[in-house]
Amino acid sequence: MLPRQHCLKKISLAKATVGRIRLNLLKLGARIKISCRRIIIAIAGACPYQDILSIANKRIKTIPNTG
Repeated sequence: MLPRQHCLKKISLAKATVGRIRLNLLKLGARIKISCRRIIIAIAGACPYQDILSIANKRIKTIPNTG
């Protein structure tokens, strides 16, 4: 199963193209803070895709690191 299929299954973007995912999830305003142990991404409270981003983030963390 591809990472996209795994991370977005059972949500509205499950069968979306890469371009649509990029447009809806990656092209949004955010504040990024980098520390030595983590990267914190703060998105606006009015972001319409907060629930999808949260689900995708949790599923991305379950993908084993291969490299």
